[in-house]
Amino acid sequence: MIKDSTRWGIAHIYSSYNNTIIHITDITSSETIALSSGGQVVKSDRMESSPTAAMMAAKKAAEIARDKGIGAIHVKIKAPGGHNGPNSPGPGAQAAIRALSRMGLRIGIIEDVTPLPHDGCRKKGGKRGRRV
Repeated sequence: MIKDSTRWGIAHIYSSYNNTIIHITDITSSETIALSSGGQVVKSDRMESSPTAAMMAAKKAAEIARDKGIGAIHVKIKAPGGHNGPNSPGPGAQAAIRALSRMGLRIGIIEDVTPLPHDGCRKKGGKRGRRV
């Protein structure tokens, strides 16, 4: 049996319609290895959530992780979710995963960890909903 000696990490990708945040931790998720966001790599606010910014942020985070010895990652994608936020991730999520893979990190499991409500708080919008 061949022993694989690559160190594994977890890439937590939070992708909303305003920003994309890539947070790489060790396998227990207790220690941060690299952290980068779309706002760190572009100048204008409207570009923070774009796939281009997400790719640049993922590249930056992957370089730091590779320097610290991480060779493979599991990916957890999170959208805002909850009882008012959208349950679908923003435009940067797919681009970030693609960039991480291109940087030479092996990708294990890709998982969606968007928080889903279990009928807690009342939704905003009043009795008849939001009237447009």
